[in-house]
This record gives sequence, structure tokens and C-alpha cells, in this order.
Amino acid sequence: MIKEIQKDKLKIQLLNDRKLLGARAAEAVYKQITELLDKEPYINIIFAAAPSQNEFLAALIEKNIDWAGINAFHMDEYIGLDADAPQGFGNFLKAGLFDKVNFRSVNYINGNAADVEQECLRYEGLLMKFPPHIVCMGIGENTHIAFNDPHVAYFNDKKRVKIVDLDEECRQQQVNDGCFSSITKVPKFAITLTIPTLFSGKYLFCMVPGEKKARAVHHTIVQEVTEKYPSTILRKHENAIMFTDAQSSVFL
Repeated sequence: MIKEIQKDKLKIQLLNDRKLLGARAAEAVYKQITELLDKEPYINIIFAAAPSQNEFLAALIEKNIDWAGINAFHMDEYIGLDADAPQGFGNFLKAGLFDKVNFRSVNYINGNAADVEQECLRYEGLLMKFPPHIVCMGIGENTHIAFNDPHVAYFNDKKRVKIVDLDEECRQQQVNDGCFSSITKVPKFAITLTIPTLFSGKYLFCMVPGEKKARAVHHTIVQEVTEKYPSTILRKHENAIMFTDAQSSVFL
């Protein structure tokens, strides 16, 4: 580790590279899972789906975790992609995590539901029944968390799950990440867990590697806490930690 700093309540660890970031984050999440499962019959974890999570997820799978004690959720999903499209966030996590270990349950968001509003309510009901203990997340290039882009990011959102339109910077990020060949291929709408839902997790672990995230990491730390920069809200959480690498922390 290069160093550790703190801004308000948010702890930020600076690691040398993506692999070390993933390993350090996985160890931290593993320890928290173990501690919680010593007290609870089961726990609920929300996962993010993005290339930024690859090293973390790969390292987490190698841990000796009682997966049968975990209900798994994901935090967003495109609307209208083919059901088997690899860019689908449920499919991404299915391939990278959900099919590799035996969870107590895996709860998918259906971006192809006949009634998308009803799908939001269905998933909201699941999250009310199984409130999150842990949220494993990232930050977008525009500082979004989940698909709460600045123009639809409400710190006091009345909804737990909602439909959003994606801003251009968010959609371009999907191209930058290599998920789509061009912005015209990126869906314009998605289902997302809202900021209060993510913030309700008892423990937040945020993995943010890579040079394309350097500006977002900088904004998260130095800007005032405002919906213009959604990720700044992490500085108000009682138990949040962000893991960065040498590239994403270059401005810190």
C-alpha cells in the first residue's frame, strides 16, 4: 500500500496497482463477511458489475467464505438488452461470480420485464425484506454510483429502485470500458438502486482502479458533498472505504 488518507468519514486506501487493489479489497470484504456471519444466520450483499470490479471479484472467489449464508443482489441493469447479452450486468456477475459459488440466493434485476415499473417495485420489495449488510461498488467517470448520474442523483430519493435515463458521459464510459463498440450501441435507459438504498448498507466497499477514474476520485474527495458529484455522499457514511490504485489516485 502506498498510503491511507481520510476525508470526512471516508477512508481511502492507495494501492500500487489493480491486482493489489483487488486483493486488499477482497480481504477487507472477506473479514467483514466473516464477522457478520458469526452474528447473523445470513447476510445480504449488493454487487456492482463493471470491469473495475474484475480483480476484486476474482480475489473474493478465492476466499474461504460461507457463500450459502449470503443473499446476492446487483445494483443496476440496462433496459432492453438481449436477455443473453454479455453487457447485461446480471450476466456479467453471473459469469464472474454468481455461477462460481453457491449463494443462499441470487436476485436478478430483469431489464426486459414487460412492466419495468412493476419490476422496480418487485426488486424494491426484495431489498426491504433483505436489507443490505454490505455494498460492493465502484464510481463512474462522472462520479455516478450505480446508475445515479448527476442529473438523476438524489440524496433523499423517495424511491428505492427506479428507472433512469443515462447521460452521455455515462454511456461513453461503457465504450471506454470496452463493453460496447460505440455509444450508439449503449442503451439509453436502465433500472438502478437509488442512493439512499446503496447508502443504507451497513458497510460500503468502493473499488476504483484505473486512470480514467482519476478525475472522479479527485472530485469525490475535494468537492463539496453535492448531488452534482454523487459519489461525494460516501464521505458521510459511517463505514465506507474506497480502494484506489496508483493511476486512479494520481491527483490525491
